[in-house]
Parts: sequence; structure tokens; C-alpha cells
Amino acid sequence: MADIAQRVGVSKMTVSRALARTTENDRAPSEQLRQRILAACAEMGYVIDQTARTFASKRSGVVAAVIPSLNNSNFSETAQGITSALAARGLQLLLAYDEYREEDEERLLRSLLMHRPEGVILTGGHHSAGTRAMLQAAGIPVVETWELPAQPIEHVVGFSNAQAGAALLRHLHAQGYRRIGFIGGSSERDHRGSQRREGVVQAMQALGLPAQRVLAFGEPPLHIGHGGQAVLQLLQQWPDTDAVICVSDLLAFGALTECQRRGWAVPGRLAIAGFGDFEIARHCHPRLTTVALDCQGIGRSAGELLLQAIDAAREGNRLPAQTITAPFHVVQRESS
Repeated sequence: MADIAQRVGVSKMTVSRALARTTENDRAPSEQLRQRILAACAEMGYVIDQTARTFASKRSGVVAAVIPSLNNSNFSETAQGITSALAARGLQLLLAYDEYREEDEERLLRSLLMHRPEGVILTGGHHSAGTRAMLQAAGIPVVETWELPAQPIEHVVGFSNAQAGAALLRHLHAQGYRRIGFIGGSSERDHRGSQRREGVVQAMQALGLPAQRVLAFGEPPLHIGHGGQAVLQLLQQWPDTDAVICVSDLLAFGALTECQRRGWAVPGRLAIAGFGDFEIARHCHPRLTTVALDCQGIGRSAGELLLQAIDAAREGNRLPAQTITAPFHVVQRESS
């Protein structure tokens, strides 16, 4: 900063005020001088050291978020929504992904908290005791997304995955399908997938349908290849199955392509439904029946809610815990 000041011929304080856009007591430099300072910064490759400013102001301008995976477009779109909400206020997003592992979430969160974020956004409502302890000690606002946890840490933007799974099962039942299977992961790490399975099974039982056609296949994060292998195993075990619900559109697309590879008509031989309304579900052939969510909307709402909580914290207050329920709906397409 001293080098910049010397080049422009001003004091270090003037450089500091120009970079901080300070306008208190009319001490900010003119726009013309500010542009000269910024030009000198660019020429000399100067980057502001935010550490001292963070400790002085107690405002890092950073928000941390942890998502399960990057290969799932639902979560990447959620991150986009968070970013769009924060960008208007000039806050930056630090993003990490935990591969559906609570122990990795705890490890990543410990690292993220070293950057003094002003708030945290998490995916789901299941966390380790260590994660909860760190967040309590940090004392910063927290928003959980993609679930409606029974014991939320603080704020929530989510929906009932069980209700969504049940709605999709009832939809297929209304179309006349009676021998319906479900394909999900083989690990309980994906809590949202487990909740969808529970909703499907409960709806089967309520409608008097056989509820044993449930296949656990693959460790999360699940991908397209899992779906192709799983649908073969499902039909080998229950060959009269007339429809299958997959825990995500990635698995559903994998099941669809495997059926096409073997010459099995969809939905003639087997109806297929997914979850999430991924882009691939809207453009494959036949297009996939699925549960649609506004993923960017979930992220945007989480970001906006966190901004409210951060504003309150900057004033020395605590925003009362809030829960925003995100909508979902079943989309009927040609695969069923």
C-alpha cells in the first residue's frame, strides 16, 4: 500500500479509503483520484490483505457453504442461487463438498471457520456432534437447506423429502401402475434419499401395494452407471415390476439407457421416474417423469435469509429462527 501511495503521490490512508470506498466525513478521495489509485494497483499487481481489515471491522465479507457433491446439478444450482443472493451485497461464497459424509462436513467446516465467515449454509439436517459444537461456539448465523430437520440448528430452507417421494408414488398409482419398485443408495449417508424411500414405502403400504421391491444399490454420490446396473438387478429379482422410482434423475437416466440398450420399451415394458428435474430429465428420450424443485430458488432463499441474519448480527442482534418451506411438484412426462 505504501508503494501504491508513493507512485500516485498520496498518503497510505488515502489509498486505504479509496479501496474501501469510505465516504465518512467527506474524507473519501474523488472518483478521479480513486481511479488513478485503482489503475496503480492493477499495474503493480496489488491485492488487498483482507485479514487485518476483518479483525478491525469484524466483517469478513465471506459466507461459507457445504454441499454434498458437485456431480449433482441440483446442488450446483443451489450454490448458484446462494451466490446470486450474496453478490448484490458484495459478499463472497466459500464452497466445499463433503461427499455425503458427516465426518468430512465437520473437517471442512473447521477449515472454513478459520476464514471467519459471517454465516454458514449447510445441506440437510443431519450433522455430527462436533459440527454442532463448532457452530455453537462460532456464534454466527446458520441456514440448513434441502430438509425440514426435526431439530434445526437455527434457520431452515427446505421441504419434506418423504412427502415428495410419497407424492410421486401416488402419481404412478393413479396412472394404473401397481408393481412399483424403488432404487436408492446402499448407504444411509444420503439422508434425503432415505427419506424419499421412506415416503415411497409408506405410500405403498397406505395404498395396499407390495412394498418389498426396494433395492439399495451403490454408495453415494450415485451416478448414471449405478442406475443401469440397478435396474437390471431389480428386474432379475422382481421381473414383473411395471414401474420404478429412482432416488434421483441421474439413476433414472441410467436405468432408461440400460432399458434402451436391451430393447425394452419405456414405458411399455417398464415405466421410470426420477427425482430432481435435472436438465438431462427434460431433454432425454423419452423425457423423464420426476419431482421438480426450484433448486436455485432454494439457494437464493437461503442466501437472502442468511443476509437478514448477518444484518441483525452486525447490529448486535439475533434474527429469530425462521423456516421457509420450498415447493415441489410431480412432472408427468413420456417415461411413464
